[in-house]
Amino acid sequence: MGGAVSRIAKRFFPKNGVRILMVGLDASGKTTILYKLKLGDIVNTIPTIGFNVETIEYKNITFTIWDVGGQDKIRPLWRHYFQNTQGIIFVVDSIDRERISEARNELHCILSESELSNATLLVFANKQDLPHAMSSSEVADKLALHLLRNRFWYIQSTSATTGQGLYEGLDWLSDNIVNNKA
Repeated sequence: MGGAVSRIAKRFFPKNGVRILMVGLDASGKTTILYKLKLGDIVNTIPTIGFNVETIEYKNITFTIWDVGGQDKIRPLWRHYFQNTQGIIFVVDSIDRERISEARNELHCILSESELSNATLLVFANKQDLPHAMSSSEVADKLALHLLRNRFWYIQSTSATTGQGLYEGLDWLSDNIVNNKA
């Protein structure tokens, strides 16, 4: 009897769990984004040495977001978080013109990993509220997103501190992860 009730509950009240890996260079705003989505507020952050993980309910989907540190010495550890990842949020500091090619190299390196071959990609062009920020189309060009084949991807202008663009990005991600799984 309990099994039947459980099956009925799952059918009428589906709970879709999605594993998201959020990476990017250090100081791009990953942890600020994570806690803005989770708490709706800005929290004081320090550089992430390991990882932060939070569950966010959005549009009947449970996103488990793994925010992994982006310092160059930590980046080789990113691969330990690839397994069962359905979506990648790659966060770019849109005012850091000096390191955009480094961000491109890191992005293309992780996208070449077989464990992430089916992962949907959302790029947050963060810090759009600051002067001299690169536009999302400029970030897309500098990241060479147009070279990506056989992958769902999207770039969203964001500001982690104001929240601008974050939920629009999650909208796209939720729609496209579901479509990619079908």
